[in-house]
Amino acid sequence: MIIVDRALKAREAEGKPIRVGMIGAGFMGQGLTNQIENSVPGMRMAAVYNRHPERAFHVYRYSGRDPVAAGTQSSLDEAVRNGRPVVAEDPMTICRSPEIDVVIDVTGSVEFGAQVILEAFAHRKPVVLMNAEVDATIGPILRVYGKKHGAILSACDGDEPGLQMNLVRWVQGLGLTPRAVVNVKGLQDAYRNPTTQKGWAERWGQNAAMVTSFADGSKISFEQTIVANATGFKVLSRGMSRGRKYDGSIMDAAQLYDVEQLRALGGVVDYTVGPPLIKAFVLAEHPDPKQRHYLELYKMGTGPLYPFWVPYHLVHFETPFSIARVVLFGDELAPPLGGPVVEVCAVAKRDLQAGEILDEYGMYCTYGEAVNVEEMSAGQYLPEGLVEGCRLKRAVAKDQVLTYADVELPEGRIADRLRAEQYVHFRGESWLQELLAGQGQPRPPSRPEVRAPGASVSPA
Repeated sequence: MIIVDRALKAREAEGKPIRVGMIGAGFMGQGLTNQIENSVPGMRMAAVYNRHPERAFHVYRYSGRDPVAAGTQSSLDEAVRNGRPVVAEDPMTICRSPEIDVVIDVTGSVEFGAQVILEAFAHRKPVVLMNAEVDATIGPILRVYGKKHGAILSACDGDEPGLQMNLVRWVQGLGLTPRAVVNVKGLQDAYRNPTTQKGWAERWGQNAAMVTSFADGSKISFEQTIVANATGFKVLSRGMSRGRKYDGSIMDAAQLYDVEQLRALGGVVDYTVGPPLIKAFVLAEHPDPKQRHYLELYKMGTGPLYPFWVPYHLVHFETPFSIARVVLFGDELAPPLGGPVVEVCAVAKRDLQAGEILDEYGMYCTYGEAVNVEEMSAGQYLPEGLVEGCRLKRAVAKDQVLTYADVELPEGRIADRLRAEQYVHFRGESWLQELLAGQGQPRPPSRPEVRAPGASVSPA
């Protein structure tokens, strides 16, 4: 990242590296720790927490460092102050430490992530997210809390939301108006589960549930929700394109959309399976016919939609850039414009029976689909980020959207309260707040049309 690289080298020369505290030590945390410790001047991984401490020790040793354990606030602070990498027994000691400059959440958990973020905010610490699930579910209201404490909550470079928003900002900087922001996948099958994905996960040393969330469309729904909320763009219909296959040239990708419809909506987020060698693309138009003449000269096509794309996403290789952007420049990546524009609803992956307790996303019970907030609220849909631990009050058929009326929620979750606050704060809607308070029951919503993944979705 231009400018950031020199700023980091200056911090290294000054002997003042950015001290990062990481919550979560999975596959991405492992790669990020190695990147920061061995390839990024002016930054170090100062402290790590994981619910299984051996994983936190592993990510340090993987990067060639020998950490110490810290069971108290004072012992963690002292270790960081003395430049010793430290494994925290309590994640909140990282959030509270005056020796930590920034917290990065690599957990993928909505409930635990919310607790970590609020604690970091209370100690005026910025937070960088490699946790699209918490951002897509309650990111707008969390940023309200962040502003109260003068703290930033940012997406990260390298991961798809940050990658796409960097491209959007660059295209806007050229004077064009983005109309479609599209993520590209290699596979889409809503019925994948940890059993089907076990071999692939083991091959790469990844968590099978996380790999499943990639395959079943949940992860990309969370990612595109973040982009939608940061741009104000909507989805054309629930589930976006549902894995529409596109093998054509990126130069012809505009044919997938009706430009008048895109203009009427202001813009859309979407995803496709293919084209190969493309990770994300933006379709944008230019209001100036003189500049359209130059775009055609530069072999960008005849318009009105011009394609701009990125061929790769390098995740943890690029994440340190966003950490530096936040700490050194106060530059928040992918902040929502306001309240939620798009959310992620939970859909039954199989026939579900009354009495079942739902597992988390990326497992066997549900998959997530991006949906415009108006439909989400009107139908009182259950968010995919909060399915874990919900008990079904009645049977739900395969490919049916789950609603709050279908489930009993786990008691005492802060993420439920925050989502209810989000609806009140941004939309003036109190139905979820009343439900949580026990003052009312969700009205039986009209059931949305059941559409199996892969069913054709017209962009028109």
